[in-house]
Amino acid sequence: MNDSSGSRPAARGVLRAYWRLAGGFWRGPTGLGAWTLTFVILSLVLGNIVVQYGLNLWNRTFFNALGRRDTSFAYEAIVQFAGLAFLVALVAVLLVLYRFRLQVLWRQWLSRRLAVRWLEDKRFYRLSIAAPELDSPEQRIAEDAKVATLPVIDFACGIIGSVVTAVVFVGVLWTAAGTADIFGYQVPGYLVYAAIAYATIMSGTMLLGGRALIGRVEHRNAAEAQLRYELTRVRTNAESIAMVGGADDEVQGLIASMQRVTDAWRSVVRRNAWLTWLTGGNGVMAPVLPLLLAAPNYFSGQITLGALTQSAAAFVQVQVALNWLVENYSAIAEWMASVRRVTALWSAFEILDGSVDGTHGGQISIEESPDADIYLKSLAVSHFDGASMIDDATTVIASREKVLLMGDSGTGKSTLIRAIAGLWPWGSGIVQMPVGAKVAFLPQRPYMPLGTLRQVLQYPATENETPNDVLEAALKRCGMAHLIRRLDEVDRWESILSGGELQRIGFARLLVMQPDIAILDEATAALDTASQASMMELFQNELSHVTLISVGHRAELAEFHDRKLTLQRIATRVSLAGGAANRKKRSLGVLISRIRRRPSTTGSSGSDRKPG
Repeated sequence: MNDSSGSRPAARGVLRAYWRLAGGFWRGPTGLGAWTLTFVILSLVLGNIVVQYGLNLWNRTFFNALGRRDTSFAYEAIVQFAGLAFLVALVAVLLVLYRFRLQVLWRQWLSRRLAVRWLEDKRFYRLSIAAPELDSPEQRIAEDAKVATLPVIDFACGIIGSVVTAVVFVGVLWTAAGTADIFGYQVPGYLVYAAIAYATIMSGTMLLGGRALIGRVEHRNAAEAQLRYELTRVRTNAESIAMVGGADDEVQGLIASMQRVTDAWRSVVRRNAWLTWLTGGNGVMAPVLPLLLAAPNYFSGQITLGALTQSAAAFVQVQVALNWLVENYSAIAEWMASVRRVTALWSAFEILDGSVDGTHGGQISIEESPDADIYLKSLAVSHFDGASMIDDATTVIASREKVLLMGDSGTGKSTLIRAIAGLWPWGSGIVQMPVGAKVAFLPQRPYMPLGTLRQVLQYPATENETPNDVLEAALKRCGMAHLIRRLDEVDRWESILSGGELQRIGFARLLVMQPDIAILDEATAALDTASQASMMELFQNELSHVTLISVGHRAELAEFHDRKLTLQRIATRVSLAGGAANRKKRSLGVLISRIRRRPSTTGSSGSDRKPG
C-alpha cells in the first residue's frame, strides 16, 4: 500500500484506475442525471462556439464597413452586436450554472463513496494498521476528491471547445488571410500553418518545462497533510505535552515540518514561474503575431481591413484552442496529483479487503454461537503482514461470566480482544458470538462524539430517546451527578473532562446501553482504586447479566472476575489456555486460575457458571 512518490504508477494506469472509481457517477442510479447534465453542458459549449463564430463574422463585416466609411451600416451593426453580446452572456451564465451543478454533484458522489467505503466494515480502523504510511485519508476524501473532480468538467469543456473551435476557425484562417508569397512560392492558408507551428512550439516547450510539476505538487500536498496531522496531534495531546514540558521539542518538530512545506512550495513556485513565463509570453505574442504576418497582404490590397481583423481574431481563437494545454498545465498538474492520492486510497481499500477476505492470507472467522456463550476455536492472531502474534486460543466464555485477560506487555492482550470484537481480522480460527448479542467495546480512552452530553451517553444510538431519569441515574451511579444539568449542552467533552471522568462516562454509557457483552481494554486505568472498585461493581449489580471480557494489569481487578486467563510467551510463541479444553497446556507455563467473586445481591453466584 505504499503511497510514496518514488513508486508512483504510470499516469495511464492511474487514469484508468481513477475512471473506474469516479466514472461510476455516470453509471447506476446517478447515471441518468449525470448524462442529462453532460448533454446540456455539451450543447452550451457548442452553442458558445456558434456565437463566437457569429462575432467573428460580425467583426469582418463591421471593419469592412469602417473601411468603406459606410455610416448607414453603423446602426444596424450596433443592434447585431447587442444581440450577439446578449447571447454570449446568456450562454456563459447557463454554462456556469449547469457546469457548477454537475461538478458539485459529482464531487459529492465521489466523497460520499470514499467516506462510506472508509467507514464501513471498520476499514478506518484497520487501514491505520495495514497502511500506516498512507497519510491523511480524511484529506483525500475531502480535499483531494474535490480537486480530482471539479476541474475535470472544466477540462472536458475546454478540450471539446478547443477541438471544435480549432476546426471552425482554421477554416476562417484558410480563407480570410489570403495567400502568402514565401521565397517565390504561393502558400494558401499560410496563417493555418503558422498557427499550428506556433502552438506546437509552445505546447512542446510547456511539456518539457512542466513535466516535473505533477510530482512536485504531489510532494507539496503530502507535506501539507503531514503538517496538519502533527498540529492536530499536538492539540489532541495538549495536556500530556504541557505536563511533561515537551512544548520546545514539539516546536522543533513543527518547525521542521513547516520547513518541509516551505521547501515543497518553493519547488512548485519555481516550476510555476517557468510556466508563467511561457503563458505570459504567449498572451502577448498570440494577438500580435497574426497582424504582423497578414500585414503585407493588407498593404498590398490583397485583403481588406475587415479580413485582417477577422484573421487576427481567428488566429487568437485557434491559438487558444491549440494552446489549451499551455494555459492549463498547472491546473492539470494539481488535478493529477490529487487523482493519484484518491486512487491510492481506493487501492488501499482493495488491498485491505483482500487481506480480510483471505485473498492475501488467512482471516479470523466470526460465526454465530450455538447458544449464549462465546467460543474461541483454535484462534490464531497475526499481524497484517502475516507474522504470528498469538499462536492459539481455544476456550469457552459462558454467558454472564466475567473473564479477566492478563499477560506481559507485548503478548497481544488488546489485539486478542479486538479479534473477539471483530475489529482485528488477520489470523485464523473461529470466534463464535451469540446471535443478536449487543456488544459494547470500552477502550482506555472512550470516544466522545460531537454533540450534547445526552448524545454522548447514548452513542452510538444518538437518535434514541432515552428517558431523562435513566440518563440521570447513570450519571449519578458513576459519580458524574454534577453534569446532569448539562445534559443538553454541546461542548468539547473530550477536552474538558479528565481521563478519569471520561472513563466514568464510558461506564455510564454501558448503563444506558445495557449490552449483552462488554469488552473492556484497560477501561479503569485512569481511576483510583476506590473508583475502580465502584465501576467494576456495576458488573455484580446493575450489569450482572453482562458477559464481561476485560484486559487489565492491576491485581485487584481479579476479585471482580470469575476467571483469569493469562497470555504468556513461551520461546517465540504466545498461547492461551482457558479451562477444560486447554488444561493439557499447563505444562507450557500458561496460568489459569479460578477466582472467587465478591458476594452480590443481584448477580448470580459463581457456582452456576459454565466452566470455560
